[in-house]
Amino acid sequence: MITGFKIKQVLENEEGQTGGKKHSNLEQLEAGLAQSRSAIKEARHKNETFDDPDYVPRGPMYLNPGAFQRSYLEMEKKFKIYVYEDGEPPVFHYSSMEGILGIEGILINHIEISKFRTKNPEKAHVYFLPISVLSIAHYVYLRHNRAWTPLQNVALDYVNHIAGKYPYWNRSLGHDHFMLACHDWAPTISHAVPYLYKNSIRVLCNANTSEGFNLSKDVSLPEIYLPGGNMDGLIGGPPPSKRSILVFYSGGIHGYIREILMKEWKNKDPDVQIHEYLPESMSYYDMFRKSRYCICPSGWEVASPRMVEGLYTGCVPVLLKDHYAKPFSDVLDWSTFSVDVAVKDIPNLKKILTAIPQEQYIKMQRAGILVRRHFEVNIPPKRYDVFHMILHSIWLRRLNIQVRDINEI
Repeated sequence: MITGFKIKQVLENEEGQTGGKKHSNLEQLEAGLAQSRSAIKEARHKNETFDDPDYVPRGPMYLNPGAFQRSYLEMEKKFKIYVYEDGEPPVFHYSSMEGILGIEGILINHIEISKFRTKNPEKAHVYFLPISVLSIAHYVYLRHNRAWTPLQNVALDYVNHIAGKYPYWNRSLGHDHFMLACHDWAPTISHAVPYLYKNSIRVLCNANTSEGFNLSKDVSLPEIYLPGGNMDGLIGGPPPSKRSILVFYSGGIHGYIREILMKEWKNKDPDVQIHEYLPESMSYYDMFRKSRYCICPSGWEVASPRMVEGLYTGCVPVLLKDHYAKPFSDVLDWSTFSVDVAVKDIPNLKKILTAIPQEQYIKMQRAGILVRRHFEVNIPPKRYDVFHMILHSIWLRRLNIQVRDINEI
């Protein structure tokens, strides 16, 4: 619960009135959210799902399938996002949809044209600040100039403009606003706006809890690389019996975790295929499909596309990360489809993986195949895919707060 914020519990009739008093749009919105909280709470206790023509969440991958389904359906029925129209591309309302950080641009574009978007700010549950940190890094950053201030001022000036023009930022001190960014610099840039950093929902690939990522209000965005701009050829792989390699990794030595991994395992064991640069005779994605486990280490920052690449190809992700907030951990039990290995245990990597019983490995591999729909990027989006899962994570954060106009308290 956000300290200092209150809600007046309202049961409104069709005119939005109780006892003859007409309630504000905000009070009516909060009453609707209170009803959603109650429905989700009831579903959590029952933990029962019901038929849906598209998808029914079942299996050990879900912490509580019934609560997740009810929450997701409540989101589909009610959730409304207002996108501030202020600001011009390319720094606002636009981000590149290509490359390793392209998920930022894809999701910004999806939000702009989504059915969840409302043109009426009085009907919105959350307010989107369409700032692209990737575009700031590309268009504002001056090479060889390491000053953060010009980059941070873009976000600061934009929020100050929004706060001066509209009433919504000031009434909640930013609690019902969100930003979305996959660039590593997003936490530092957001830090320039105290309420944005402290109060707002930050949807970040760089979800590092040691650097201010707050599990109760921020959202972990999976980093997803689509080489061709779509998922063509990325999904699928052979069954466990056709995977001859125990574990695979290939990538540059970025950060201390990868340094330790290379030192301990590069060219040491044919079962542990650890490469800095993959030989030309080997295919990166083919190696994923030949391997039972795939190493997903942090680089300079905690995010990496390898985690999703593993899920796409049926290779169980092995997470070598400190302080990483896993995506969708409100609803997903990551222990059922991935393996966590502490940095101190990298020397024991093979021992740890070979100690996992075959039956358990097969269950994890199958669970990963089932859960990967939540990490798929579809154009246009499909229910329960990564776009909708990110919105659902934002929806859950909005349900966690109860807002009343601070000017009326």
